[in-house]
Amino acid sequence: MIWIGLNFTPKSAAIAAGRAPVLRRLLAVLIAVAVLAAGAPRALAAQLGIEIGATAPDATVERLDGKPAQLAAAFAGKPALIEFWATWCANCRELEPTLSAAQKKYAGKVAFIGVAVSVNQSPERVRRYTADHLLGFTHFYDRRGDAVGDYDVPATSYVVVVDTHGKVVYTGVGGAQDIEAAIQRALK
Repeated sequence: MIWIGLNFTPKSAAIAAGRAPVLRRLLAVLIAVAVLAAGAPRALAAQLGIEIGATAPDATVERLDGKPAQLAAAFAGKPALIEFWATWCANCRELEPTLSAAQKKYAGKVAFIGVAVSVNQSPERVRRYTADHLLGFTHFYDRRGDAVGDYDVPATSYVVVVDTHGKVVYTGVGGAQDIEAAIQRALK
């Protein structure tokens, strides 16, 4: 292997190789964001994400204090709305007022969960952001990309709604989603 202009040691190459699966997942998310930003139809995003009717995976994530957590434990036996988001995501900011209004309306009936992707943001940045945004949500940080991979997340602003049986009843992406109708599907 020839590295031009880089000073890689066997140790640094081994570290980089260990991060390859995470980097591939993050690259897939970034490519999907670029495709969607270029005007690809929303149907494309829905086709890429977890299938409607699938059982919601129990991905390992981190609480914002860095401790490990199981995503499904945050909504076991209860309908849930899960948003995969980032502090830098314009679509996420556009969607935020709709999500906040839904959280206020359905507090106690639906679990609202935010999964912050680890691309270009740290847990500290996420903590600072959530101090003033998406209040009432349970927040997690997906450092290794496990939840992104398990839910086949095509882009940030990706929303998954799960019913009381843990089945996916809605997926969508972008700043203009019909969150009310999605939640109603979960409550039926």
